[in-house]
Amino acid sequence: QVQLVESGGGSVQAGGSLRLSCVASGYTYRTYCMGWFRRAPGKQREGVAAFDRAGSTSYTDSVTGRFTISQDNAKNTLYLQMNSLKPEDTAMYYCAHSGPRYCSGSLRMNPSGYEYWGQGTQITVSS
Repeated sequence: QVQLVESGGGSVQAGGSLRLSCVASGYTYRTYCMGWFRRAPGKQREGVAAFDRAGSTSYTDSVTGRFTISQDNAKNTLYLQMNSLKPEDTAMYYCAHSGPRYCSGSLRMNPSGYEYWGQGTQITVSS
C-alpha cells in the first residue's frame, strides 16, 4: 500500500503560478511511475504529467512548457510546478502512484496504469 497526500491547491488569477506537492508513504517499489492527473467538471480524468523510474517524463500537450513535474526522493515528495495558469487548467488535481501496475509507454499518462491515488486538490483559475 502507498498513501498519497496532496497539498498546494487553491485559487489564482490567469497567468499566476502554483506548486502542488504530494507526499508518498508506505510500501517502496523498485520500479514505478508517479504522475499528476486532473478532472475538470464534465470531463474525464486526464494525465497532466508523469515520469517513471527509468527517467522518462511525459506531459500533456496543453501544459508543455508551463508545468514541470519533479521529485524529491529524500522527502518522498512529488511536485507539480504550474506557471502561466489558464482558466482551462481549472480542475481537481490528483497525485498517483503506479504501485505494482505496468505503467511504461502510453500507460504512463493513462489512469489505468496507476494503483494508488491521493484525495485530490482543487485548482481554480479565474480570468
